[in-house]
Amino acid sequence: MFLPTTKEELIKLGWDKPDIIIISGDTYIDSPFNGAAVIGNYLSIKGFKTAVIAQPDITTNDIARLGEPALFWGVTAGAMDSLVSNYTATGKFRNEDDLTPGGINNKRPDRASMVYTNLIRRYFKDTKPIVLGGIEASLRRVTHYDLKDNKLRRSLLFDAKADILAYGMAEKTMLELAEAIKNGTSYNDIKGLCYISKTKKDDYTELPSFEKCLDNKQNFVEMFKIFYENSAYTNSKGLYQQHDTRYLIHNPPQDLLTEQELDEIYDMDYTREVHPYYAKTGNVKAQETIKFSVVSHRGCCGECNFCAISVHQGKAVISRSKESILNEINKLALKPDFKGYISDIGGPTGNMYKISCKIHNTVGMCKDKKCMYPSICKNLVFSHDKQMDLLERSKENAKIKKVFVSSGIRHDLIIADKENGKKYLEFISKNNISGQLKIAPEHTADNVLDAMNKPKQESFKQFVEMFTGINKDLNQFLTCYFMVAHPCCSLDNIKELLVFIKKNLQFKPEQVQVFTPTPSTYSTLMYYVERDINGNEIFVEKDRNGRMKQKLTITQGFEKKSGHHSFRRNPNHHSSYSGSRKSGPASYRKKY
Repeated sequence: MFLPTTKEELIKLGWDKPDIIIISGDTYIDSPFNGAAVIGNYLSIKGFKTAVIAQPDITTNDIARLGEPALFWGVTAGAMDSLVSNYTATGKFRNEDDLTPGGINNKRPDRASMVYTNLIRRYFKDTKPIVLGGIEASLRRVTHYDLKDNKLRRSLLFDAKADILAYGMAEKTMLELAEAIKNGTSYNDIKGLCYISKTKKDDYTELPSFEKCLDNKQNFVEMFKIFYENSAYTNSKGLYQQHDTRYLIHNPPQDLLTEQELDEIYDMDYTREVHPYYAKTGNVKAQETIKFSVVSHRGCCGECNFCAISVHQGKAVISRSKESILNEINKLALKPDFKGYISDIGGPTGNMYKISCKIHNTVGMCKDKKCMYPSICKNLVFSHDKQMDLLERSKENAKIKKVFVSSGIRHDLIIADKENGKKYLEFISKNNISGQLKIAPEHTADNVLDAMNKPKQESFKQFVEMFTGINKDLNQFLTCYFMVAHPCCSLDNIKELLVFIKKNLQFKPEQVQVFTPTPSTYSTLMYYVERDINGNEIFVEKDRNGRMKQKLTITQGFEKKSGHHSFRRNPNHHSSYSGSRKSGPASYRKKY
């Protein structure tokens, strides 16, 4: 169902004004991969009149075309932080945008959350509350390092001059907020919200102030560790942080969605099309990737230090029911332009469907250890049998020719699953990939892998041997994603990586990315303070030419010759009010 985006649509619906207007930096695709659509549709089925204005023209009063909402404005930069969307790791402006009709990057301003909020206030004085959401707001909700400015910035709430910030995936938070504003009750205790107060909250934990973080990098380290430890969805405390004479109040994270609640969100009646108002201005490239893809789960317990998923979607994995996923596949098969191919069934990590923790529900998320590093925790419950069953069942519809697993997978989970890991790899090699399997070892030098919170080189070598043995007669290949210039990564480490690739993989990697410091990740903390998590001094390549040299050492380190090359990533997974390096369609993810 399309939400209204024009005055004419409001008139047809008989609406005097919407209850809620969502402003988005992405074009409006009515898809479970589009955060504005997910939040908008969810509020709509709960009885709130919700409208969307996508990529408003910031040179005119376009943002005012629907008038003022009755309850509040929702503002999101889109599926990615707007600066990550607009600039490469080395600061070059991106000319293309797969989430803009026509593909030209000319519709999303830098610091979009701030720009849209200021525009609203320009045209509507003393307006209804402005609520920030999405990945940009979520990762910038406390004091954070900003690469473009090369300095610490305040919470986005202060810089944008908005009223409220909803972090995380936010469906339940936004619904509770809408109900509170409608009923005239306080929203100050709603989980998943941040707001500004003249007074601190005594029963909350204090973060070092913005000013103290500016004065001393160690204060920022302490702040980040407290913030990160309290970003899990269970046993987290409320926080507050002083900015000048006022306080950021950071409520605890919203409760995890249940399987039934997650099913409800993905069972909504999405058209999966670009709204006609925007489609008339050109094709949207991202639509090619996401139209026939299916989300099976959210969250990731891998906690890669460079990835935003832990802070935004969460460290706990929540999965949809098999019945809900199969029903969605059956709906897709009825689409007139469906050709018989499901592009992907997956999530931030493809093979984490139905993964869980034995103690999560009783004692909460662990703060002193990781689920998968340096090895997989004994309390992590995982097996690939449920995903194999799901993939097998997905072919029962006669209209389905093939179901792909296009989301990247964790090779260490396959190695660790002694009962079903090899079976799973054999199964998807025969049934669910076509020429290539995507994995992201990121590096092969153990010191760099340690800094990334990734499994050791030996785990990757075991996987390569297993994959090669299984696929020697199937003509399937690995597509590997590598990262350079991550904290701890020197040019010598890159030369080691090059030797490993030539010896063990024997193909030229085309997916090599330069590490981009994005707000609120451990890798960005290490980049800023030039120390590892334990406080030890480390090498960090910050020179632009040095960063590019690391990449070119890999990409130019092969003689030109015929043979297999890796292909573009074609992953899955929306984030409602979201986006991250490991979540999003190819067009979203390649920019991280």
